[in-house]
Amino acid sequence: MDKRDFARCLLGALAPGWLVQPARAATTPPALLLAQSAPAKLDPRGYLVSEKLDGVRAFWTGRRLLFRSGLEIAAPDWFTARLPSRPLDGELWMGRGRFEAASAAVRRSKPVDAEWRALRYMLFELPEGAGDFEQRAAELRQLAESLSWESLQAVDQGRIETSAVLHQRLREVVAAGGEGLMLHRADAAYATGRSELLLKLKPVDDGEAVVIAHEPGQGALSGTLGALRVRSPEGREFSIGSGLSAADRRTPPPIGSLVRYRFRGLTGSGLPRFATFVRIET
Repeated sequence: MDKRDFARCLLGALAPGWLVQPARAATTPPALLLAQSAPAKLDPRGYLVSEKLDGVRAFWTGRRLLFRSGLEIAAPDWFTARLPSRPLDGELWMGRGRFEAASAAVRRSKPVDAEWRALRYMLFELPEGAGDFEQRAAELRQLAESLSWESLQAVDQGRIETSAVLHQRLREVVAAGGEGLMLHRADAAYATGRSELLLKLKPVDDGEAVVIAHEPGQGALSGTLGALRVRSPEGREFSIGSGLSAADRRTPPPIGSLVRYRFRGLTGSGLPRFATFVRIET
């Protein structure tokens, strides 16, 4: 199952009132570059490295601001009016450890100005841009500087020459409340889909899967959700029973929704080990 199938499953699962999500018309999900987990042994030379931001992915078509699903984000007119007429890819971000606040802000059907003034559109890719990623990153910096607007910034990208320095940088980011690092091949042409051109490096692995069933709870969990049965993009099915709050168990993520989970390596059969629910993905 590819990212478009995932998005269609997610769109089909959204029920009225389930999220404070804008009631805007859906369009074809934008084709985006999605990261793979970095291998255990990685030579960072050849990559541009940036902090992994825990925000909401937002694709600007040049006219509309979209979620990954293709639903339009109800951004204030003053915000979209200052965006350029060319496509942009990035994250709507409020800062480290503030994903829930950022997510709530961008899902509202009527945007709250104070919340949007606290958001930053952090750009990390220039769709349709010419040249390799290093050239596109430089163009993004120039674009952000030319607009001179605090709400739009280019993500800092830099070179790291050794694995030891890379992992030291990872420790520093995590200690400061960050999620991890992203590594994008500096010589890569613009691409979409899940690709080894873009890697994520985190202390704990994470992934996405589509909910395909609700498994009933037993014992103390009787009458509520016991676990989510999910399917990964590779077609592997497994259950996620950890990390679910009491509210999640009473009102579980709908079948067809896309969820994020954390895990610690893979079993011999290729399934995530100790999978733990994190959140529903937008």
